[in-house]
Amino acid sequence: MYQLKDGFVYREIAGAHMVIPVGGNIANFNGIITLNETGAFLWQKLVGMIGPDQLVQALLDEYEVSRAQAEADVHDFLALLLEKQVLESV
Repeated sequence: MYQLKDGFVYREIAGAHMVIPVGGNIANFNGIITLNETGAFLWQKLVGMIGPDQLVQALLDEYEVSRAQAEADVHDFLALLLEKQVLESV
C-alpha cells in the first residue's frame, strides 16, 4: 500500500498537471513534478491509501489499455514518486 506524503499538492495550471511542494518541503524539494494526463489520474487515486493492483484496475476501468501496459505505467509512476520522496510505503 502507498500513501502520498504531506507537503505536496496537485495543481492544474493552464492545462498543465503539476505536483508542487508546500511548507517545509519547499526547501527540501527543488522544483516541481509535471504529470501527463495518466499521471494526474493516478495522482488523484493516491489521495487515499491504495495498492498497485487497485491503481492498475483504475487505469483499466478508465482507459483502453492492456493489463501489461497498465502494470508498466503504474510501476513507473510509483517508482518516480518514491524516487522523488513524494510517496511512502505503508
